[in-house]
Formats: sequence, structure tokens, C-alpha cells
Amino acid sequence: MRLKRLSLSVLLACSLASAIAVGPAAAKSRHKAKPKPVTVATVLTRLEQRHTITVAQKNTYTHQWHVALSEEQKLHGARRSRLTDVVNLMNQIARSGAFTRARLPVLFLTLARNVQWWPHGRLLVYGDRVEFPGSQIVWQYYPGAGLQLQVLGTFGNADGFYESGRQNWPKLLELLGEMRAVAVPRAGGTAWEYYFNWEGGAPPWVSAMAQATGLIAMTNGYLASGDKSYLTTAHRMLPLLEQAPPAGTAVRTKLGLRFLQYSFTPKTDIINAFLQTLIGLDYYYQVSHDPTALSLFNRGNAQAKAELPQFVVGGWSLYDPNEVDPLSYHELVTGFAQSLCKLTAAPVYCNTATAFQTDLTSKPVLKQITTSVRSGHSIKLQFKVSKLANVGVVMTRNGRRYLYTKALVHAGESSFKTSKLPAGTYQVRIAATDMAGNYTAITGSLQAHR
Repeated sequence: MRLKRLSLSVLLACSLASAIAVGPAAAKSRHKAKPKPVTVATVLTRLEQRHTITVAQKNTYTHQWHVALSEEQKLHGARRSRLTDVVNLMNQIARSGAFTRARLPVLFLTLARNVQWWPHGRLLVYGDRVEFPGSQIVWQYYPGAGLQLQVLGTFGNADGFYESGRQNWPKLLELLGEMRAVAVPRAGGTAWEYYFNWEGGAPPWVSAMAQATGLIAMTNGYLASGDKSYLTTAHRMLPLLEQAPPAGTAVRTKLGLRFLQYSFTPKTDIINAFLQTLIGLDYYYQVSHDPTALSLFNRGNAQAKAELPQFVVGGWSLYDPNEVDPLSYHELVTGFAQSLCKLTAAPVYCNTATAFQTDLTSKPVLKQITTSVRSGHSIKLQFKVSKLANVGVVMTRNGRRYLYTKALVHAGESSFKTSKLPAGTYQVRIAATDMAGNYTAITGSLQAHR
């Protein structure tokens, strides 16, 4: 069937009617069309279009990404959930603008290790660490983030390889080679970053403690091989300990510098990380005689000596000024203080190390203070404990409990509030267990008079 040709006027009329009916709305809709979501794939395409990466690199990384997405769909339950966490985290980093060419090797290595692990590896819990055949890198499981490169743990293993003797030095050098391959430029130098969300901080973030442990590892690489390129790498690691957060980990103070455990929390002062950073700087300086390292050590040492007493409570150590150390961290900071005592002979390090060491074996000493009260009232049963401890109190009369409680108590006088006490004699038992498990208990009585 042959269609009739429409006149120009009819065509214009039809066009005008269409524009009146849908033109403005359609134009508005087109104007407000949602942009395509930013994903790993779209960022890779953008990097290739800007000639930041080659076509071959883009194709390789895109293939890895599609393999991960395909594997995610094949999995079920917890295994799928944990790989999904990594996929989501990769997209988060892509959206943040942190998907740079320098980070692609470590990010896609992280993705590959998760794709390798979750289909068949055991289900991990927080803190579990794993390694893969043919590699010395340490990976740790973090809920919501899958397996992540454990920078501090990996460099810690490097130290172990060096200290355990020549037979393990090849493993040390293999490890350092792997870590060099996943280093990134940051703060004007070389750094190793963490790529997961942690305590309010978004990736990528860095740690002075991990960087300083890396200084020790690179220095040991030179001592094991005689290859000065390890010292060159170590020198390039120093800017992170010079620059302010969030790029770096150095907070300037009136006395010098404070080194941060986390680059995203400049007001959080974690003493074990601070002291370990000083130890790493000194270790590298003693071998390299790098004046920058010496300057950083001196400035940090002045600040650390001034603030270390703030981290000492009666009979124990603090993690930060508001949090008590668990046993493992108390032992850690004790060792750091001992090392700095040997390095500097500064009394504050030596005295603190001695006190912390004593805290590990000394039992709490208890004393009941309140022994006589007026009846008919609730009272505060006062007692004294010689060191930080978990203190529990039981007070009974004629088989009935009038006080049964426990709490973490600092050294000195404390009290627990009782219910109203009828007249009579009460049996009191106070027990204390310190953070190292040392236990003490005393028994006494309390008289409530009319």
C-alpha cells in the first residue's frame, strides 16, 4: 500500500502539536535524567579514555571485575555476602574518586584474593589472618570488608623473618618485593594504605605505626641483602611521618610531633602506635644516618616523653587517655617503653617500663573503709584498691543479699551504693582481679546501728 505524501504545513502542524504535548516535559525529563551510577567499570572506562591507563590495562581490570561479579552470583549465604561486601567496597572507593592508577594493583589484588578465598575457604571471623600459596603477604578478615591487606601484620612478619636467621632472609626479600609492588604515592612519598572503613574513617587511610614497622622491614632488607634500594624506599616513606593528616600522620605540637595510629582521627592519641613509630625511625636512622629520620625522631621523642605519664593509671596502662589497655596491649606498650629506655635512657621510659612490668605480676591490695553506719538508710560502702582492677562486692545478712555488684575500678578509694540497711551486722566480701588476672579477696563486716 502506497502512503500519501504529507504536505509541509501538515508536517509542521504535527510537529508543533507534538512539541506542545510532550516537548517541554520531555526536554525537562531529559535535562533531569539521572546520571549513570559510578561503578568500578565506569571509572575504568573513564581512566582509559583519559589515557591514564592503557586499553590493555583497562581490559584486564574489567575482566577481573566481571569475574568477581560472576563469582558473586554463583555463591550463596555467608560466602556470597562476604564477597558482596568487597564488591560494594570497591564501588564505594570508585565513587569516592580514590580509584587512581597507582592504587589499581593493590585494589585488584585485594579483589582477586577475595574471589579466590570465599568459594572454598573456611568462613572467617574478625581478626582471622590468612596467607596464600606463593605469597608472603598477610590478609585479615574484617566484617563488612572481606579480606584486606594487613599492612602492619605483613611488615611484622618481615621483622620475624629477619630476626629468625639467614635461612628466612629469602622470605623477607620476597615479602618486601611483594609489598613494594602494592605501595602507592601519598603525602609526597611512598605509603601503604588500608582500603576499608574503620572506626568512622573511610578508605584509603594510613597508619604511622604500620609505616614505621615498614621502615624496620626495609632496613632489614638492606641488612640482609646489601641492596641500598631498600634504604631508598625507606627514605621515601618518611614524608608520611612529616605531613599533617589526613594525607600524613604527623600532628604538630608545641614540643614537636605526635604520630597518629589513624590518619583520619587527628585528635586520637594512641600511645603504643606513637612509641612504635619512634622505634622504627630510630632503627632506620642507626643504619642509614638519614638526617630527616633523626629530626623526626627527636621531635616525636620530645612529645612522647611529655605525654607518656598521661597513659599511666594506678597499676596499669591506657590505650588512649580514655580507654584501658587489654592485657595484650599492656604487654605491647611495656615492650615499647623498654626499647625506648635502652635507646634513650630517658627516666620516663625506664620508670614507666619498670612499673608496667611490675603491674603484670603484682596482686591488687584491698581495704574496706566503711565499717559502721546508721541503719534505715542506703549507704556508700567505701573501699580502697591499690591498682586498676575489676572489683566485686557481696554484702549479706541472715542469708539475704543487700549488695551484689562489680565494676572496673581505678586505683584509690571507690564505693558501691547499697539498699536501705536494717540494724544489724553484715558480712562483707570484696574481691579484685586486675587486668593480668591477679586475684585478691578480703572479708570483713559492717555494723548498722539504730
